Amino acid sequence: MKFKTLLLGMLISVCSLALPVLAEVETYTDPFKMIEVVADRTFTRIAKDQKKIEDNPDYLRVVVNEELIPYIDSRYAALRVIGNAADLRNTPREDLVAFVDAFQEYMIATYAGVFTQYRDQKVMIEPASDIGNRKIISVKTRVIDPGKPDINIEFKLRQSKGSDNWLVFDMVAEGISLLDSKRAELSNIIRQQGLKNVTSLLLEKAKTPISNTKDQAEKAEQK
Repeated sequence: MKFKTLLLGMLISVCSLALPVLAEVETYTDPFKMIEVVADRTFTRIAKDQKKIEDNPDYLRVVVNEELIPYIDSRYAALRVIGNAADLRNTPREDLVAFVDAFQEYMIATYAGVFTQYRDQKVMIEPASDIGNRKIISVKTRVIDPGKPDINIEFKLRQSKGSDNWLVFDMVAEGISLLDSKRAELSNIIRQQGLKNVTSLLLEKAKTPISNTKDQAEKAEQK
């Protein structure tokens, strides 16, 4: 199960691209090319900063924030997580904004923790195909980790209204939607405790220090 979690966090990184790079290569309006280019750049960044990460795992928050978050539709994903758990029409705008921000911080911490397990797995991306006039598409990828079965992951992307830009809003790994999982985890709590309380809960969880889960597992095995 930990390996699957690693893949979810690892693969979402291929949805990211540092803003200066974005201005140099045409990948933002081509979802297939974006994922291909970003996968290479993100994993290169993690490898290059490995010493910083080993010294301070919390540095992975910086990596995730710079390389991932600009290309995730956090607002759309957060509102999908809320779903019918709250009456969005009667929810104050500031409460929704606060929840979106808290959800984003929570996901930054989640992915940062998962990245501590990254050890040079390879990602194969399906060839580009004609997407026509579709506004939502899936891009299939395959994760190759020597000695382990391949894992198939689908990225779900949506085209921003009024532009040609694509943003990632969900991933499906082995039939499990990350977005649906988070919605199942949080929707009942939102109904029971309210959106403000869940916002505070997410912010508190986001503060948890990032730890090297691989080192923890190795130490546990030695005991």
